[in-house]
Amino acid sequence: MAYTPELSYRGSATLRRLAWFRGKPMTKTLDALMEATGRTMGEIRPGEVCGKCKDDSACDECAFQPPVKKESISTPDK
Repeated sequence: MAYTPELSYRGSATLRRLAWFRGKPMTKTLDALMEATGRTMGEIRPGEVCGKCKDDSACDECAFQPPVKKESISTPDK
């Protein structure tokens, strides 16, 4: 990672408590929180984050992309 943001005392304490709750390290908990936030925003505000994005190198893997709905494959009745 090129840049690691510093957390406020309160943010760090909140993350630590969530990590304890999950039984996971803070790094994995923060990653999970970011992924969940991205998916949620992608679902409730589709395209808004993408519209302001300045990096189109990983759109297919981006957490802000709403999940692709698989169309059901129908078979003709016999």
